[in-house]
Amino acid sequence: MGTSINKDYISKENKRLTKIFKDIDPKKKQTVQGLIEEAAFMRGTMNALKEDLLEEGPIDEMCQGEYTILREHPSAKLYNTTIQRYTAIIDKLTNLLPKDVPKNTDDGFDGFMGG
Repeated sequence: MGTSINKDYISKENKRLTKIFKDIDPKKKQTVQGLIEEAAFMRGTMNALKEDLLEEGPIDEMCQGEYTILREHPSAKLYNTTIQRYTAIIDKLTNLLPKDVPKNTDDGFDGFMGG
């Protein structure tokens, strides 16, 4: 364990999310920016945790005196918690996006009917 979090990745993710959520109501921008920053940090953290898991596997061997036990790798536990919280933040942000209003397209029917 010990893969470091890539600050450049977090910065790029912050910019990416800011671009995606640029159309959010200006009154909510400050709150949204905080959520975007947290989501970007979480994504960077999850990448580092994922690297640990790919290197070391999801099961960890831990010494307990004269014997060893197998347990869930600490990175796996943290990854699972973080991805749940990341998903919740992304859901909140997505729900704040303006709803797409279907455009009323003229199909010619009203004109044909005289209305």
